[in-house]
Amino acid sequence: MSNCTVESSKVETSDGVKLHTRLFKPREEIKDNLVVVLVHPYSVLGGCQGLLRGIAGGLADKGYRAVTFDMRGAGKSSGRASLTGFAEIKDVIAICNWVCQNLSSDRILMVGSSAGAPIAGSAVDQIGQVVGYVSLGYPFGMIASILFGRHHKNILQFPKPKLFVMGTRDGFTSVKQLNNKLSSAAGRAEMHLIEGAGHFQMEGPDYDAQMGYRLFFWILCAITVKNSPTVQRTWPVTITK
Repeated sequence: MSNCTVESSKVETSDGVKLHTRLFKPREEIKDNLVVVLVHPYSVLGGCQGLLRGIAGGLADKGYRAVTFDMRGAGKSSGRASLTGFAEIKDVIAICNWVCQNLSSDRILMVGSSAGAPIAGSAVDQIGQVVGYVSLGYPFGMIASILFGRHHKNILQFPKPKLFVMGTRDGFTSVKQLNNKLSSAAGRAEMHLIEGAGHFQMEGPDYDAQMGYRLFFWILCAITVKNSPTVQRTWPVTITK
């Protein structure tokens, strides 16, 4: 992370929870006013913003501001984590409001990792500045749906560009299940597979550089120059490690 700086803040939610937040900023020129907000994996199983610092730092190295935060009950944030992630939607909304007010941004790319993906997906239609959504290992499978199934409809109906990144050996969602879900999605919905990767492998630091690069490339393809003929010829792709 030699090419970025990190600043810490406290952000308060509408119900009084204080969230420990980190802003990753490029040391040099900021590319534009797009800010990437990253939502970490399941707090109940130890998920925290530290799992996303490699990706956030990689995006900052490429000129984009990135924000990570501990959801309620995780890390240095106050409050208690919920089992189904519905209370945490307030956390995502509070962070995005803070981004718009304090970073002079009117464009947010929402990124959710593992259980953070359904939580982020349930917040997108409540934040007008969101221009796109990326999930890293969305838990669409049958067992995970016991906890997160009520989140699915919201992101599948979201009309703006969506990218779903998943390992082919994800233990929570099969490739077939992901395909079935995306077949009914509104608007532009893309799937990108990491050959041989498991769910928790993707959360580890070995994949941070690859995830940061793919997010950067997708920002260029789907958000910045989405109508480019070159982009249309080269995207989507299957990711291999």
